[in-house]
Amino acid sequence: MTQQSKILIIDDQRTAQKSLEMLLTPEGYQLVFAGSGAEALTKAAQVVPDLILLDVMMPGMDGFEVCRRLRAHPLLAEVPIIMITALDDRDSRLQGIAAGADDFVTKPFDSVELRARVKSITRLNRYRRLLVERVRFRWVVERADEGFLLIDDGDRVLYANPRARLYLNLPEGDEPIGVPFTQLVRNVYRCEPQEAWGNWPQQPAGGAPRYLVRPETPTAQAFWLQVDVLNLPGGPDMAGVVRLREVIDQMNALRDIRGFNVLITQKLRTPISTVVSSLDMLARYYQETVSQPDVADLFATAYRGGRRLNQQIDDILHYLRDLPVLAKTGEAFGLAQLDPLVAQIGQELGLKAVAVNFEGCPGDARVVLSDRAMELVLREVLENARKFHPQNAPTVDVYVSCATAKEVSLHVHEDGTTVEKRERITAPTTVCLRISDDGLTLSPDQLARVWTPYYQAEKHFTGEVAGMGLGLTMVATLVWSVGGAARLYNLASGPGVVVELTLPLA
Repeated sequence: MTQQSKILIIDDQRTAQKSLEMLLTPEGYQLVFAGSGAEALTKAAQVVPDLILLDVMMPGMDGFEVCRRLRAHPLLAEVPIIMITALDDRDSRLQGIAAGADDFVTKPFDSVELRARVKSITRLNRYRRLLVERVRFRWVVERADEGFLLIDDGDRVLYANPRARLYLNLPEGDEPIGVPFTQLVRNVYRCEPQEAWGNWPQQPAGGAPRYLVRPETPTAQAFWLQVDVLNLPGGPDMAGVVRLREVIDQMNALRDIRGFNVLITQKLRTPISTVVSSLDMLARYYQETVSQPDVADLFATAYRGGRRLNQQIDDILHYLRDLPVLAKTGEAFGLAQLDPLVAQIGQELGLKAVAVNFEGCPGDARVVLSDRAMELVLREVLENARKFHPQNAPTVDVYVSCATAKEVSLHVHEDGTTVEKRERITAPTTVCLRISDDGLTLSPDQLARVWTPYYQAEKHFTGEVAGMGLGLTMVATLVWSVGGAARLYNLASGPGVVVELTLPLA
C-alpha cells in the first residue's frame, strides 16, 4: 500500500486506461485519467500527481511534447514520468530521455514489472517530497522570530531552532538535546497558570493559554512567552510542534489598560456624582422657597466636586504622560498597610462584611509589589466578590500568612553512638493571601479559564456581566511578573471561591 499516492494516467485509448485501472486500483493508488495532451496538462496542474504514466502515441500532441511541457511547468518539473510506448527502438528512447522521461515501459508490458516500477518510483518520490518539505520547514524556522521545537511522545526535544535555543539558554548549533521540554523550561521560567500545564502536551481545558514567565529582576522587566503546541498523529518519532512566542508587549498593555480603567473608575466616579447630585438639587428646587444658606451649601458642594474632578483629570493625564509601570522593580508594599487598604476599598465598594486576619507575619514584612499594584489587585478581587454574589453583599475574609520552614540537621558524636537532632526555624520568604467569599461556586471549566483574557464566568454570554473580563488576568499578570503564584478554587465549606495569591517577600 502506497498511502494513496496519486497517479495520472495519460492515454487516448479507453481500453488502455481500463487495463491500467484494473492493474493499479487494488494497490491502493488514487488514479486520475486524461485522454489527450491538453487535458493532461490541465489535470496535472490541478492534482500535482506523485507519478505520471504517459502514452507516447497520441493524436495531436504526442507523449514527447506532453513530457517537454510538463518539465517546463514549475509545479510539475520534478514529477516522475514513466513513458509507455510500443516503440522499442534506441532513437525513441533517446527522444524520451531528451524530453525528460524517467523510465520506459514497452507495450505489451508485464503487469508484475509495471507494478514493481510504479511502487518503487512513487515511494522514492514521496520520500523526496518529504525531504523537500523538511528542508523548507527548517529553512523557515531557522530564520523565524519565534521559537519552534519538535518533541517526541516522551516530551523529549528532538529539535530546537535558534530562537528557541536562545529562549531556553541552550547552546547554539544542531547538537541533539534529548531532554524533556518541561524540564528545560522549568530551569528558566515559571509555568503559568499551573492548571493549564497539568495535562501537557495535550491542549489545556477550555483553551486556556499557557505562559512561561521569567519574573522581573533589578535589571530587567518580566519576560513572557506564550506556548502553543500542535499535537501530531503518528508514532513516537515526532509527537508535537511547540511554538514559543514573545507576548511581553501584549501582557504589559493588558495590565496597564486594565489598571488605567480601574484608575479612571475610582478617581472620577465620586467627584462626578457629587457635582451632578448638587446641580440636580439646584435645578429641581430653584423655583421653590429655599433658604440662602442651603443654596450656598449646594453651590459650595458642587464647586468642591468640580475642583476635585479637575484635580483627578490632571492626575490621569500625568499617569498617561509618565506611563508608570504598575509592578515597579524595587518597590514594595508593607503588609502593615493591608488592613486599612482593604477597609478603604471595601467601603468604596459598599461591602459591609470584610475582615483581615494575620498569621505568622513580621510587623515590617513587605511584598514585592508597588502600592498601586497591590491596590489594583485587591480592588479587582473584592469587586469580583461583590459582582458575582447573588445579592451583591458578600462576606469576605482575607487571611494573610507567612510560611516559615524548619531546617533539620543530624549531628553524630565522635564515638558514633549518639545522634543529636538540631532544628532551625528559617525566616519566611513568601506571603500567602487567601481572599474568600460566600458567592458563587464555579464549574471545573470556569476554574480552568478564569485567568484567560476576556473570559467572563456566566453561563451564556449575554454581555450583562459588568466589565471586560480582564480583571483576574491583570491580577495574575502582576503576580506572575514578580515571581508569585495565583490560584482560584471553590470554597470547601459552602458556596464561594478562594483567590490565593503567593507573593515573594521583599
